[in-house]
Amino acid sequence: MDLFTPIVDAEHLHPNFKAVQIMQRAGEVAVVKDWADGFPDRDGKFVDQFQRTFNSCFWEVYLHGLFKDYGFEMDWAHPSPDFWLKTPLGEVIVEAVTANEADGAEPEWGRKPIELIEKGDFWPLNRVAIIRLANALLSKVRKYERTYRALPHVPRKPFVIAVAPFEQPFFNHQYDRPIQALLYDYYVDEQAYKANPSRYPNGPPGVKLGDIKKDNGAVIDLGLFLDDRWREVSAVIFSCTATWGKAVAMSSVARDGVIHSVWGQGEFGKPDKREKPIGVPSEGISDGLMVFHNHYATNPLSWDVFHRPGVIQVVFGPDGVQFEGRDQSLQFRVPTQWDRDEMADPGDEAMPS
Repeated sequence: MDLFTPIVDAEHLHPNFKAVQIMQRAGEVAVVKDWADGFPDRDGKFVDQFQRTFNSCFWEVYLHGLFKDYGFEMDWAHPSPDFWLKTPLGEVIVEAVTANEADGAEPEWGRKPIELIEKGDFWPLNRVAIIRLANALLSKVRKYERTYRALPHVPRKPFVIAVAPFEQPFFNHQYDRPIQALLYDYYVDEQAYKANPSRYPNGPPGVKLGDIKKDNGAVIDLGLFLDDRWREVSAVIFSCTATWGKAVAMSSVARDGVIHSVWGQGEFGKPDKREKPIGVPSEGISDGLMVFHNHYATNPLSWDVFHRPGVIQVVFGPDGVQFEGRDQSLQFRVPTQWDRDEMADPGDEAMPS
């Protein structure tokens, strides 16, 4: 499957696809081609969609590369859901989805400066992310209820939704804040920490929000994994670092520029900033991956399926929260180039202070 030879008229190519169509990207393109190797175009439309819409297809290609890296067998006997995994610990069904911008909202590639981000106020960004992630996940829960549960290969297997955020510029700053708020009603209050860091030696405190109101007045209840309302969903796979920047960070082809990244250290994932030149691989494909488990799932996902150093796994249950993998976990990454206008990386923006 040739993803990168244009087959779509130039005026219909996605801005992110256009951005990677230059010689300097050859090393990164090679990384993405490796992820895609063996990925079948089941409906004959994938290349066209990749070039027109980019992000959702890129996320599926990333997941294919991730599952290959884990050594999972993928069964393509059925056209849906997206992945039927055969792992050493049993079979798992995975459906991919992306959180996208609302109608009329600024798309993630718009790159308009956001003053609040520059000031370190992440609540407006996180609020939008919570709403858009809720919409994305709900669409797949409804799809499971209406269609997937009746397919012969789906019942009695863990059903996992893999979601990536592309809903707004600077989406890569959200880390785990919105997804944890949505699933567990646990919001990390960074503003409280910035106001009085000495009060929170282990980092920002977590607070309960209860719900969140959309612009149209509709209310979204938070804590979707705190009871059995979404018992069909075994877990949510999430990453806000599975962007083109990951291909840059994994490339071994040198070009001008630096990878700036933030990694968690120790039990609580205290941030540690790092730099490496582009062309010196600085991360693996699973770095930045998070798995959020549903304690109330009918078919739970074993923690051992995705267990790996640096892969964060979380569950909230009646006895409290359990987590693993915060030490040496990728929290944030942005490549910077000397010629920023020419070489801006799709989906990666702005190093945090």
